[in-house]
Amino acid sequence: MRKTLKRIFYAAFLLFVAGYAVWGYTLTKTSSTADLETVTIGYQAGDPLSISKARGQLVKKMKAKGYRVVFKEFQNGAAEMEAMSSGTIDYARVGDTPPVTAAAGGTKLTIVAAGSSKKNGSGLVVKKASSIKTIKDLKGKKIAYTSNTSSQYMVLKVLKKAGLSTKDVKLMDMSQSSAAVAFAKGKVDVWANWDPSTAQAELQYKGYMLVSGSDVGVNNRDLLISGNYAGNHEDVTDLLVEYLADDMDWANTHKSKLITMMAKDLKLSKKVVSKQVNRRTFWFGKMTTAYTAEEQSIADLLYEQGIIKKQVTMADFVAK
Repeated sequence: MRKTLKRIFYAAFLLFVAGYAVWGYTLTKTSSTADLETVTIGYQAGDPLSISKARGQLVKKMKAKGYRVVFKEFQNGAAEMEAMSSGTIDYARVGDTPPVTAAAGGTKLTIVAAGSSKKNGSGLVVKKASSIKTIKDLKGKKIAYTSNTSSQYMVLKVLKKAGLSTKDVKLMDMSQSSAAVAFAKGKVDVWANWDPSTAQAELQYKGYMLVSGSDVGVNNRDLLISGNYAGNHEDVTDLLVEYLADDMDWANTHKSKLITMMAKDLKLSKKVVSKQVNRRTFWFGKMTTAYTAEEQSIADLLYEQGIIKKQVTMADFVAK
């Protein structure tokens, strides 16, 4: 009887010790997580931060430095700029046009870093069966785009090259999701957008790129933007740029793994992702005078066309 009681007592003691250890570990883990400073970053599907999010290394490295990274997905850069203006996000990965329209609208922002060009994957897509064969044929046609994004700038540049004005076409300001449906159903003749949407339109909606950014000097460059946060957290900015650059180096040297990873993350076919990946080189680093000049060119054209009502000097919005 005594032996039985001893065994029961010993077993209960071991359970208590094990339970206490688990409780202590959970408490420590919760406490350490609570000590991390949260950094919220806006991104879009398929962009460099989408790659970093899927790969997971940036989050791990930032955690080791005392930061918890939270990603928030947006459909376009215009929506990200609104979120930044309201203080919902600390950083935003956007194309080259949203910072211009936001700056002209009075939003406090700082361009803290730049990425590579998406010129080969950005442009105007039409159906293969369409009568539109050259940019001159755009006259009178319905063109879907999204205001305050690079697609709007793309349309303006293409029309200018074709010798047409916005009055010569029927511009349809639509969200990307609405434009995708409209293009697939033939409700619009042309869709101005960027990868992975353009790749999807080409491969799944029987489309082809009538004109790309490389044809009209539109780089649609990746930019990392911040508002008040960056000015008070230069260390965070430096870490993000460093770790983003590491992820971009990995993306360039592991394209097969990147395609598999992004196809799963984006829930797209490998063919669509492969087309997107293989027509660009990934890079991330500091802003340069050349990239600032690109932004100024956008600002000048948007002001000329009356899209923005205030002429802005984009160098004033670049981190020093």
